[in-house]
Amino acid sequence: MDDQNKNLLLATALSFLVILVWFVLFPPPEPPAEDPNAPAVTATDATTGADVAAAPSAAGPAAQRGDAPVMADTTEAPRVTIDTPRLEGTISMTGGRIDDLRLKDYREELPEDSPIVQFLDPVGSASPYYALYGWAPGAGLTLEDVPGANTAWQLESGETLGVDSPLVLRWDSPAGLIFRREIAVDRDYLFTIRQSVENPSGNTVSLAPYGVLARHGIPDNLKNFFILHEGVVAMADGELAEIDYDDMPDFEVVPSEGARAQVTQVAENGWIGFTDHYWMATLIPEPGNAFKQVAKYDDRRDIYQTEAVLPTLTLAAGQNAEVTTLLFAGAKEWETIRDYQTAGVDRFLDSIDWGWFFFLTKPIFAVLHYINQAIGNMGWAIIGLTLLIKALLFPLAYKSYVSMAKMKELQPEMEKIKERAGDDREKLQKEMMELYKKEKVNPASGCLPILLQIPIFFSLYKVIFVTLELRHAPWLGPFSDLSAPDPTSFYNLFGLLPWAAPDPQSILALVFIGILPLLLGVSMWLQQKLNPAPTDPTQAMIFAWMPWVFMFMLGGFASGLVVYWIANNLITFTQQYLIMRSQGYKPDILGNILSSFKRSPPEEK
Repeated sequence: MDDQNKNLLLATALSFLVILVWFVLFPPPEPPAEDPNAPAVTATDATTGADVAAAPSAAGPAAQRGDAPVMADTTEAPRVTIDTPRLEGTISMTGGRIDDLRLKDYREELPEDSPIVQFLDPVGSASPYYALYGWAPGAGLTLEDVPGANTAWQLESGETLGVDSPLVLRWDSPAGLIFRREIAVDRDYLFTIRQSVENPSGNTVSLAPYGVLARHGIPDNLKNFFILHEGVVAMADGELAEIDYDDMPDFEVVPSEGARAQVTQVAENGWIGFTDHYWMATLIPEPGNAFKQVAKYDDRRDIYQTEAVLPTLTLAAGQNAEVTTLLFAGAKEWETIRDYQTAGVDRFLDSIDWGWFFFLTKPIFAVLHYINQAIGNMGWAIIGLTLLIKALLFPLAYKSYVSMAKMKELQPEMEKIKERAGDDREKLQKEMMELYKKEKVNPASGCLPILLQIPIFFSLYKVIFVTLELRHAPWLGPFSDLSAPDPTSFYNLFGLLPWAAPDPQSILALVFIGILPLLLGVSMWLQQKLNPAPTDPTQAMIFAWMPWVFMFMLGGFASGLVVYWIANNLITFTQQYLIMRSQGYKPDILGNILSSFKRSPPEEK
């Protein structure tokens, strides 16, 4: 095995070693251990010590008494319209639920006549998913005295929820309390929910405001791919927690919550919600306030639920109280989420799944985003990012290629050493090291650029797969979605024949590859031809097949990733060729290509 092959194998081994060491030194944070019977967070100056019920189940008040949940179908409930530049939908007056929301800027599929994305759905639809708010009763109150999942609210002011036109809902409690809920929304995806209560009665009462996000069943469009997190995402005082849907039924039953739950007490800053591939709904209490954060699974009706339960309030006769909670419901746009983080939502950018290589994925995407803004085309932005990465790694690449060129010059001398040493491996290693020392050559220097390239490739794959900005992002010609595999195919001669290409999920799609995977294989093949084939027949065969194996392996990957890999190969080819020429070594590319088509002479017996 020659030194170049050794460097490649060494680089691969070192890459896995780096990943292993990283996991050992910086393991993913485990969720903090919580006492499942811990009391709810209470405000010191407003607590009587009376017990406060947990936030009611999305199924309705009956669920709190241990009975079978009573579901209120809200598809036919009275509704108020939501209409903003980026959102449309309705609010149900039953429960005051935000349960019908569509994203105007995004379509379900690529065609222009495809319907816009339906994000939230009411109970009674195929996949209910909604936000609701209310108050948990404490001393002096029962569940019937506070608003909950099925409360019939009245519209006190406003007609349509818009950017500059909030709504105010009102409900008069049987206990004499007056509840109001003001709902406002900004130009993007942030709702502001102000809940207030007046106590004109002659009694002192305790109650705790809450917000709930409920999802009935696992989403139908769940990707279930290891590189992507889908499920609960939460931040609690700087600690990020990600819980898959599959893990929630394994929660321990928490008696105080009436279901399987994981409870976290947040001291100052946090948020909790559900994240999909491209969309997210998140409950965000006002920064600086303590609250109880709950991820819950109701196995009676297969409901996944997240809660933010705020501190208990005690109202004497004639007192009022008001609390504010934010609700993010929309697309996981990097720039929009960054702006909300700047405005005070603690570490909100971490709601995007950057993965364990976040120290690479975050800056890589930020640079890609800014290049895309400057160029206006994500495909060319990926190529621009590739050029920038190669420029940053050029000093290492230069040193590596110079070393490789010197190694080529030493090849005749190395062959002589091998002949002299014969089967004496100790003698061979000793004379090789003396030769390297004499000529000041480091045989391992060629693996460093490869070692750095592997985590960069993984990180870019993560960025292209996870981030919304690549979804339906066009490049040129038929490449109208860089987050999807190459739409062209040899099966229909790349669109020349009158039938469609195989479905990307079918086996045929792995065989009848498109233009980009083909260019990838050719670019890797050309890069190999900068050097003669290995003298060992087995190694020569492996290296000969490698470009075409990678061509089929990466054929089903996102087009944006294949574009990056092609650009990287071509830039690497150019760099290596020019550096070799500068060191006096002229690669015989044509000769190496022709020799690869010649049969090796049979060995003499």
